[in-house]
Amino acid sequence: MTLEILTSDSLAPLRHGFFTRRGGASSGIFEGLNCGFGSSDQRDAVATNRARVAGAMDVTPETLVSVHQIHSADVINVTEPLSEKPKADGMVTATPGIALGVLSADCQPVLFADADAQVVGAAHAGWGGALRGVLEATVDAMVEIGASRSRITAVIGPSISQAAYEVGPEFFDRFVDEDPENTRFFAQGEGDRLQFDLPAYGLHRLRSAGVTAEWTRHCTYSMPEKFYSYRRSVHTGEADYGRLIATIRL
Repeated sequence: MTLEILTSDSLAPLRHGFFTRRGGASSGIFEGLNCGFGSSDQRDAVATNRARVAGAMDVTPETLVSVHQIHSADVINVTEPLSEKPKADGMVTATPGIALGVLSADCQPVLFADADAQVVGAAHAGWGGALRGVLEATVDAMVEIGASRSRITAVIGPSISQAAYEVGPEFFDRFVDEDPENTRFFAQGEGDRLQFDLPAYGLHRLRSAGVTAEWTRHCTYSMPEKFYSYRRSVHTGEADYGRLIATIRL
């Protein structure tokens, strides 16, 4: 099956893509393009999937770089292929031929570009990383290697939507303690449950950091034929879940 790659005109002409689960070698609950070595999928299948992504990005598998994601605000500057995966949730590069890849399965995969300065970035931003500042840290890291804040465009890829993201009052309290205005990202659910708008929160943080930002408006939870979803796997009682990949390169 052919790979399905979502792109944004806002990141053109740089090569990039939010890959769906279609076109991969994995089977069973991972059926499709599972790119997460951290899953219990067969390692050979994941390696094949990542090689297909690398081919689509016109790089070698070794230069498709990813990190050990820990829901942090840590960002690294990638200047060469990595022999090991450092713990971080954001990457930036000004090195041609390096493709930055972040994994997700409901969290926000965010791709960044300043095409004029030839600087790109990628971030994994779940609620924890976004609250800790990974989006702003990625922007700052891009500026440090030559990007202009006013020229940076950020695109949030497929993520869990507000309608599918039910949270409890303690989650709400954590955000409101950080900033009382964060109440705007919550809608009332059933009982004491609330619905959190993760992409809207990401857009707010990005735009407050001074960059242009948009969301592709794809919900990972509600489109099982296209996307993996951690929350959906919990609700359906599956033992594990696949990881989507989003990539960008110079």
